[in-house]
Amino acid sequence: MAKKEKINTKIIAGIPVEELFAPGHSGCYGCGEAIALKHILKACGKNTIVVEATGCPEVYSTVFPSSSFKIPWIHVAFENAAAVASGIRVALDKQGKKDVNVVAIGGDGGTYDIGFQALSGALERGDKFLYICTNNEAYENTGVQRSGATQKYSWTTTTPIGKKILGKQQFRKPMTKIVAAHNSKYVATASLHNLPDFYKKIKTALATDGVSYIEVLCPCIPGWKIAGDMAYDLTLLSFKTNIWPLYEIIDGKLILTKNSDYMPISEFFKYQGRFSHLLKPENRKYLEELQEHVDIEYMKLEKQSEN
Repeated sequence: MAKKEKINTKIIAGIPVEELFAPGHSGCYGCGEAIALKHILKACGKNTIVVEATGCPEVYSTVFPSSSFKIPWIHVAFENAAAVASGIRVALDKQGKKDVNVVAIGGDGGTYDIGFQALSGALERGDKFLYICTNNEAYENTGVQRSGATQKYSWTTTTPIGKKILGKQQFRKPMTKIVAAHNSKYVATASLHNLPDFYKKIKTALATDGVSYIEVLCPCIPGWKIAGDMAYDLTLLSFKTNIWPLYEIIDGKLILTKNSDYMPISEFFKYQGRFSHLLKPENRKYLEELQEHVDIEYMKLEKQSEN
């Protein structure tokens, strides 16, 4: 198990204490998306309208007649979160309310796949709002089906582990690179193990013109087949294994958070039931293939990095 790092209390003290995402929802114990939402709203503040695509958080936080959101919130379909955010932005601007934050939130299914068209359109137009993808690497809400964000050889209900085929057969889509290719002024990855970094990136995104995009890795308890207290440990391991590197792309310039405590990807996989098959001796070649892919992708980021 990863050793928990010491938290810098001086930095944490800068994060507001007030909760705008109330407890009492019916999310799984330790849900990564619930942790992410809690801190997204802290960073955005009360003067914010949230547009949320269908997904686990929408279901477990707004069971009629209750809601965990203490700010204006609208539920939309998987496919149109970015389009609705654009419409709200235009309406606010016409009323002279340019200081109101508009934040669209979608899971990986509603971002990488079903909602990609609307997001791409908004990026091309340059509407000012923040889009946050809470990536748990599958369609967890509808039964743990594979998405464009699911890692290769991962178990899902639509990519089972068999004798001839081991899980998903494709590498995950390079979503942050695709967004950056739209000439977005701010694109970033974030992690639950480094909440001050996540908070800072949200603040930077809100102050940037056009559509800003942040993608945060959010462990799913049943989908990843993990214990309910592992969100911190697994996001820390995802960073240390270079599976989930942290970086910002500001006006096309990439700034990478260097990993000084490298670990092999098996350290991230070994706590998750969805990858347990990769740790068997007979499947070593598949693990080595993934390790090579992760190493190559990280080297690309190092070469592109401005720092």
